[in-house]
Amino acid sequence: MSRSVTVIPGDGIGPEVTAAVLRVLDAAGARLDYDEQVAGETALRYQGSPLPQETLDSIETNRVALKGPLTTPSGSGFRSINVAIRKEFDLFANVRPVRTILPGGRYEDIDLVLIRENTEGLYVGVEHFIGMENDPKAAAESVMITTRYGSERIVRFAFDYAVANGRRKVTLAHKANILKHTQGLFLEVGQRMADDYADRVAFEDRIIDATAMFLVLDPYRFDVLVMENMFGDILSDLMAGLVGGLGFAPAGNIGETHAVFEAVHGSAPDIAGQGVANPTGLLLSACLMLDHVGQEGVAGRIRGAVSAVIRDGVARTRDMGGTDGTAAFAEAVVGGVG
Repeated sequence: MSRSVTVIPGDGIGPEVTAAVLRVLDAAGARLDYDEQVAGETALRYQGSPLPQETLDSIETNRVALKGPLTTPSGSGFRSINVAIRKEFDLFANVRPVRTILPGGRYEDIDLVLIRENTEGLYVGVEHFIGMENDPKAAAESVMITTRYGSERIVRFAFDYAVANGRRKVTLAHKANILKHTQGLFLEVGQRMADDYADRVAFEDRIIDATAMFLVLDPYRFDVLVMENMFGDILSDLMAGLVGGLGFAPAGNIGETHAVFEAVHGSAPDIAGQGVANPTGLLLSACLMLDHVGQEGVAGRIRGAVSAVIRDGVARTRDMGGTDGTAAFAEAVVGGVG
């Protein structure tokens, strides 16, 4: 039977890469029906809201969504729609696997997974200005919120993911040496929970800045990494750099009942409409979605075709050093999934 999923093409290059991904999914025989909705700047322009109720209702009904990149203004305007969707459906776990696809980079054979807490930390958005001496914005204050409940469920998710996927080690990255309450609680939960998995998965904790350094010096010492919200946001981009950039980075946002899979990269308005964007990130995110809905075989064929097309130089977009456009790259992948 087909599975209905919400599809949000997004802004900028989003519609182009989404069309390419849907072309590959259909060619690979994915049993999916698409309910297309809008969000972000596109929705604001045409429906007056960056996150229309119709879009929320669709995700609520389908419980699974595939989302292209959305534009979020810096410093002003509406807050991140990505964050709003995660909070609306309590998508507490952000899963970002990083694997080498493009050969010839600084590193080879990278195979890491970052699991990021998605609903707490500084990104809860509890912040305000403090006025002093006739300056209403003399200071700005932001509150980091860490709960035992939130820490326990993300750390347990990381250990369960490691067990289910045959991973060898979980590294909890933190800043408990300075943030002794918020990060201290996160670390305490991880150390205690590690005992429950001691016979199946190794555990270590590392200071976040040292983790960043070692990811550059020797990424092979890591396997699965788990951390709070903002640290995960930053280090997931660093890890994408190990394998060629955000164009190769998929992501899944997982909750108890709903899941949204998305491209990690931005909407890239500077190249929108030119047909040159790399669809790999969203395509691999769609593979995570297929895994989630029980169509692992289709996901495996697509991953294999993507790897072969890039590795063998059959087609490469310009960010890979090639000259092929978005549609041509997708057609090359289509040729490999049969």
